[in-house]
Amino acid sequence: MEWKKGYMDLILVPSGFFFVVLYHGWLYYKVKTQPMQTIIGVNAAARRLWVLAMMKDNDKKNILAVQTLRNAIMGATLMATTSILLCSGLAAVISSTYSVKKALNDSIYGGQGEFMVALKYVSLLLAFLFAFLCYSLSIRFINQVNFLINLPVQCPVVTPDYVCELLEKGSILNTVGNRLFYAAMPLLLWIFGPVLVFLFSISIVPILYNLDIIYEVPKSEVARKVEDEVGGLECRIV
Repeated sequence: MEWKKGYMDLILVPSGFFFVVLYHGWLYYKVKTQPMQTIIGVNAAARRLWVLAMMKDNDKKNILAVQTLRNAIMGATLMATTSILLCSGLAAVISSTYSVKKALNDSIYGGQGEFMVALKYVSLLLAFLFAFLCYSLSIRFINQVNFLINLPVQCPVVTPDYVCELLEKGSILNTVGNRLFYAAMPLLLWIFGPVLVFLFSISIVPILYNLDIIYEVPKSEVARKVEDEVGGLECRIV
């Protein structure tokens, strides 16, 4: 009976994550080929327009630019702090020998051996560690933008395209950190059994699809003008 419980983890957990990875592979292809039909692509183009507008009228909008970037840094800092706190808590759980873990394992499906329990907690720990790394790098790039965005457009050393590129890298890293947080949720449910991992992974794909994809809607004249302006911008994914 023990090997059957182990096979549930071996089949259900990779199958659930396969759907999530397959969806993100499709989303990456969609962003590269049709960026204006995705939230990620539209936001990337809008950020480039925003940087150009801030640097073009720097005397009037410099405070607005700094405040907006400060809010982005605060959000990334909060998520980075949460990630490292969760890592510390998981490290304490892994190193603990408290018997509550055995009582929990006896009431769930799936593998219950020491190796399987260690694999669950270590996988969850790695997800939060990589999320912390992405958030930290995101803060680094946005901090650089915070200094450079107040330079005039005519500055020969730093161009608006360079500032846009830095902001885009920071935003992408923040998005990757968020996705790693989403990936940590089924890993957290894995503690209670592989069935919950599979069900959650299947259910989160349509939710992410509705959040990531922009559906076709009738466009007004203003919307067409904005689309024409944004359409010429490249949405770079690094």
